[in-house]
Amino acid sequence: MKIAYFFRLLIRYLLPPLMIISLVIITNLTLTIAETKNRTPHYVGSLVCKGCHKDVYDSFMTYARKSRSFSSIERVKKGLTEEEIKGCYSCHTTGYGKHGGFVSLEKTPHLKNAGCEVCHGPGEFHVKTKNPQFIKRRMPKEDCEICHTTERVRAFRYKPMIHGGAH
Repeated sequence: MKIAYFFRLLIRYLLPPLMIISLVIITNLTLTIAETKNRTPHYVGSLVCKGCHKDVYDSFMTYARKSRSFSSIERVKKGLTEEEIKGCYSCHTTGYGKHGGFVSLEKTPHLKNAGCEVCHGPGEFHVKTKNPQFIKRRMPKEDCEICHTTERVRAFRYKPMIHGGAH
């Protein structure tokens, strides 16, 4: 008798909320997946990556010079024009000139350094779905050479650690 009573309570009080929660999760996931088909993802900033990838994030922040890349712009900007400074943004910030990327320190301070998404791509859809298909996992050398050109390596006397030091 007590077991039957327990199951009646379970079905009456616990099952409906669980069904609602499941439905909400499924609906949100479906909306998120549908949303990915219709628009380009935004950049979310490296701090968001820390939530699931703490060890990688900590290593990146400790060892990767690009995690502090905006300080290079601040250090040399005194003698540069606004246009010359903006020319630095494409390599020293996250997503500059791209949809949902760095705009300015005032509007997008979370993207001011060259973060995780410079290599892995905009993280919005990956963060929302936790699906690895929405983030670039293997980067070809050509991706690095967009910023790490021979000319820049010579000009700044800096040899990048391509595929080596980010994490």
